[in-house]
Amino acid sequence: MTRGARDESGVAQAAAPPQHGGPQAPYEARFETPYENRFQTPYEDPGEDPGALRVSSQGLPRWLDPVVEAVRTVRPTQLSRFLPPEDGRGRQSAVLVLFGEGPRGPELLLMERAGTLRSHPGQPSFPGGALDPEDGDPHTTGPLRAALREAEEETGLDPSGVQIFGVLPRLYIPVSEFVVTPVLGWWRDPSPVGVVDPAETARVFTVPVADLTDPDHRVMAVHPKGHLGPAFTVESALVWGFTAGVIDRILHFAGWERPWDRSRQVPLDWRA
Repeated sequence: MTRGARDESGVAQAAAPPQHGGPQAPYEARFETPYENRFQTPYEDPGEDPGALRVSSQGLPRWLDPVVEAVRTVRPTQLSRFLPPEDGRGRQSAVLVLFGEGPRGPELLLMERAGTLRSHPGQPSFPGGALDPEDGDPHTTGPLRAALREAEEETGLDPSGVQIFGVLPRLYIPVSEFVVTPVLGWWRDPSPVGVVDPAETARVFTVPVADLTDPDHRVMAVHPKGHLGPAFTVESALVWGFTAGVIDRILHFAGWERPWDRSRQVPLDWRA
């Protein structure tokens, strides 16, 4: 199993998502990215090649509409100041930003890295990791396949139950030199998840979006080297770094962010 990437980002304001929602009506987004609706969904469609992939927003719950619109319109510089080097340096990787619907409404799937790892021990993150050669072209469907493959390897997730509905611009993590593509999915058909390899993962858990938008759960993480980044205190964990930065930007551009106190700071462990 390949390992993923982690580091930083953040800002802004707005209202929380609804707690529940039915299937989306005839709403269909056009993705102005290299991934525009060219690929088949990761689940099987009658009459189509089940080995292909596509990005589709058809049939999503309506509460995801603002996220679909944000993915369609957001620019790379609105997500982070760290963008992939123009000379092509960096290890290509992908993470799965998976939205589901639980007892408390919309939620995100996260995992916590094992405390024994040398890199970011105990840090919550999205499932994900570096692209393998069999994932294919990193500029087309490679990140989609990598995000689903890594999620299956790390959490036991069944990829056939995931509908990919968006792909955010690639971002860069200077400290690890990872070029990361956030792949957004809807957990259309939930499957059991849990720790697959205890040497890499301590736990797998979901976080209600309502908790992520709650100002009481929002803080600024202070890295030992002095830089700051948005963070979330949820599910007995501090979500920070790259993962928190992506969540922060999604909440902001989806219009779900609520005003919160950025003067509240939490220091990170020296091993961060």
